[in-house]
Amino acid sequence: MTLAEYNAFCAALPATSHVVQWGGADVWKVGGKVFALGRDDAEGTLFVSFKCSPMAYEMLRDAPGCRPAPYLASRGMKWIQRFSDEGLPDDAFRDYLRESHRLVAAGLTRKVRAELGLSA
Repeated sequence: MTLAEYNAFCAALPATSHVVQWGGADVWKVGGKVFALGRDDAEGTLFVSFKCSPMAYEMLRDAPGCRPAPYLASRGMKWIQRFSDEGLPDDAFRDYLRESHRLVAAGLTRKVRAELGLSA
C-alpha cells in the first residue's frame, strides 16, 4: 500500500477528517479522535500506526512487518505500527484500519456519533 492508497482508503471511511501534523504525518480522525497515522520514508516505505483490540495487539506485536507503535504503545495504548506487508497483507491491513475506525468511533459519545451519522 502506498501513502496515497492509505489516504484514499481512510478518506472513504464514514465521518473521517484528515490533518497533517506531528512532523508531516497523515493523521486520520473520526469525531476528532485519531484512528490512524501514517507517513512514508525517502524510499517510499509506508509506516502506519493504528488502534486495535487487546487480542489483535497480542497477535500483531511480534508479527513480521509489525511492531508496537512507537510512543503510543509505550504509554500502555494498544496501537500497532505496520511497516511492511510481510506479515499483514493489504487486504487484512484494510480490515484493521476499519476496526481501528470502529473502535475509536465506539468511544465517542452517543450524541457525537449521532451528529456524525454513525450508528450507536
